[in-house]
Amino acid sequence: MNKIPYGKQEVLAEDIEAVEKVLKSDFLTQGPLVDQFENDFAKLVSSRFAVSVNNATAGLHLSVLALGLKPGQKVLCPTISFVASANCIRYAGGEVEFVDIDPSTYCIDIQEVEKKLLGSPQDTYAGIIIVHLAGYPANTEELSQVVRKYDLWIIEDSCHAPGAKFLDSKNNWSLVGSCDYSDISVFSFHPVKHICTGEGGMITTQRPEIFQNLLKLRSHGIERNPARTKAYHGGWYYEMQQLGFNYRLPDILCALGISQIKRLNHNLKRRNEIADRYDRELPVTITRPSRDSNIFHAFHLYIIQSDRRNELYEHLKTRNIYSQIHYIPIHQQPYYVERYGSQLLQNSQNYYSRALSLPMYHSLTEVDQASVIREVASFFKGKN
Repeated sequence: MNKIPYGKQEVLAEDIEAVEKVLKSDFLTQGPLVDQFENDFAKLVSSRFAVSVNNATAGLHLSVLALGLKPGQKVLCPTISFVASANCIRYAGGEVEFVDIDPSTYCIDIQEVEKKLLGSPQDTYAGIIIVHLAGYPANTEELSQVVRKYDLWIIEDSCHAPGAKFLDSKNNWSLVGSCDYSDISVFSFHPVKHICTGEGGMITTQRPEIFQNLLKLRSHGIERNPARTKAYHGGWYYEMQQLGFNYRLPDILCALGISQIKRLNHNLKRRNEIADRYDRELPVTITRPSRDSNIFHAFHLYIIQSDRRNELYEHLKTRNIYSQIHYIPIHQQPYYVERYGSQLLQNSQNYYSRALSLPMYHSLTEVDQASVIREVASFFKGKN
């Protein structure tokens, strides 16, 4: 059997052609395709502004800085995510307070968030980071109604969820990344994601002051003011207004992103078709991902749960099928245990002990998916 990974990029001839065109152009970085990619992506998710960055971790880092996180301030964060969701808080000197997940959606438990806020003084927390895990859109409207009373900002870690959406209380579809009910949303263009640029990320926001701050922070904190240049200096003049970073995304990768954006709707449709087949054909003993008519799932991952998770993982591996675990709870990582001590977040720990991500990528063939389903069924029939 050929190797079947849990995730895989798809690069087509038109993508290669787009990159090759840039390589022959005058601009490999800081050129016109940066603006084009940002504008195309902002339109895609119905956001006013978009800022491209060299990866989503950089995007999360810039986001907490742009929102003014100060050393020592606390930020709420789910523990089921990749470590970058929490690390960005520490980069800015903030303190992380982990929150358990809703066992049905795998996203942050809004009731647990409310309990923490109700049980703490008014200014205990600066903000909250939520994660649309696996592509399931957390209800940011409901979350906003809870946390805005405490003057918290909201960052969406949307790395799994371009194209995901939920029906809000006005019966309108709210797209992940639109920032209808949040301050900032951050996306990833890692190879296993819906849109691939190799490495790369995007930050979206509706707020012009955040947008301007992100632009400065992304490029060394430098600002070029045409009025000051004309009045006092020459065309070379620039000012470093704050301590920033070089988190820019080059035109080469923007070209790849622009090309891939055109296929997002097709890729989402295909991922949902794959999920539908898993739902229909996997053994009934397996817990499947939540589905709901009030949400559109982006299905970056298809996460099942089983009490025999470890055995199933090894069984599939021997058949050249490479599943994955998403994720080890962040609060159990040695760095965070050393800083905050051991914590019991029961839903997250139960989830981690049973969760397994089956192969899910838009180029997964029907034949390969049939192999995955067959081997999972074989395992539970005791034929392994």
